[in-house]
Amino acid sequence: MANKTNQINIPEARQAMYNMKHEVANELGITLNQGYNGNLSSKDAGHIGGNMVKKMIEAQERQMSGQQPRF
Repeated sequence: MANKTNQINIPEARQAMYNMKHEVANELGITLNQGYNGNLSSKDAGHIGGNMVKKMIEAQERQMSGQQPRF
């Protein structure tokens, strides 16, 4: 049985993560559909995910330094 590693650990964050994914994709000029996006290239998916991680790290660094996070 395969392990699912892309689960949301905090269920209340599901919508925020979904919104962030679409915001990042839009910023990168990548079209995402609602629901399944199996036609997305691995390269594009990696760009979206990498930029999401970058934004989350920046937000955490701001929080740790006392600044307001920006998304």
